[in-house]
Amino acid sequence: MVVKRERPDLAAQNDELIQQQNGFKIKLKELESGLLYKLANAEGDILEDIELIESLEDSKKLSTEISEKVEIAKETEINIKIACEFYRPAASRGSLVFFLLMELAKIHSFYKFSLDAFIIVVNRAIAIVAEKMNPKKKVKAEPAEGEEGAGAEGEAAEGEEPPAEEEEEEEEAGEITPRTLAKRVDMLVESITYQGFNYTRRGTLEKHKLIVSTMLCFRIMIRHDKIKQSEVDALVKKEVALEPPHQQESLKFIPESNWAAVKGLDCIKTFEHLISNMESEALQWRKWYQEQEPEVVELPRAMKDISLFHRILLLRALRPDRLTNALTEFIRQNMGADYVEQEPFDIMKTYPETNVQTAIFFVLFPGVDPTPEVELVGAANGK
Repeated sequence: MVVKRERPDLAAQNDELIQQQNGFKIKLKELESGLLYKLANAEGDILEDIELIESLEDSKKLSTEISEKVEIAKETEINIKIACEFYRPAASRGSLVFFLLMELAKIHSFYKFSLDAFIIVVNRAIAIVAEKMNPKKKVKAEPAEGEEGAGAEGEAAEGEEPPAEEEEEEEEAGEITPRTLAKRVDMLVESITYQGFNYTRRGTLEKHKLIVSTMLCFRIMIRHDKIKQSEVDALVKKEVALEPPHQQESLKFIPESNWAAVKGLDCIKTFEHLISNMESEALQWRKWYQEQEPEVVELPRAMKDISLFHRILLLRALRPDRLTNALTEFIRQNMGADYVEQEPFDIMKTYPETNVQTAIFFVLFPGVDPTPEVELVGAANGK
């Protein structure tokens, strides 16, 4: 779908190539069947049947031409596939976002999304990138009667060089260099991600918005091998040791339930010596544990260089009350502020996404009335 929107010439060429190859296969099959039929029904010595021999020669010549065209078509197909591969990251990101939407029904039965609706979102994301990279040229205003319009027209008509220069500029602008293509694909990936997320966020309850952005961030980072699936699973499940080791007196500030979770972190390589480190640096751990914002305070020496994601795992075990703040900061650093900060709903910005087939549904809560905003849209459109 991305290739069809971005490179309709390649998509059309690929469709034409498929039809051409199918036509070649049918023609070869017809030639083979015709030859077998003529040979089976030949009478007398076939070497003296001039019509049959000429037919065999024509079939052989036609078969050779088709074989040559098939080889050329194979090379063209390879070139088309290579060109299409550049857009695979955008298509891959679109599928990642869509399958994430499909799983939101596990959170709440209210969240149901269709493929048709998501395709509209992706097309809008592609259109936004196209508008940014290929802005329409401003049309010069026509001069009013009596002004210096006639002279300008005369100069343009004289020699017709300016139009030729404009055509050359358009041709140069139409050429996509590898660097420009890479930039365009990156923009497509970001646009599809954000438009898909924003479309989803508008229809989710406030308490679920951070869950959606966290799921999206984790899945993207897992796909790029920035974090491990096993560690994300450990964060979600919160591994707890059934028989935690003896807790030293110096570490009694940690509740017993949290101590079992600390032991559960042993399954992660970064924390394989966590308990022994805590025992040797008990005072520093106590100070860190009692901080109001431990997610931003420097950790004790043995753990001060761990990543923010591993810090989140620590908070999940020791200070779950600060987990929301840590996740928000993690998403802000890796995805951007737009994924954790939402502007107030503006119906005037949402209205262009609607049409006679795409309506807006408002889920009403006590004290919320969208009627004035709907009337504002109607007034702006003369309704």
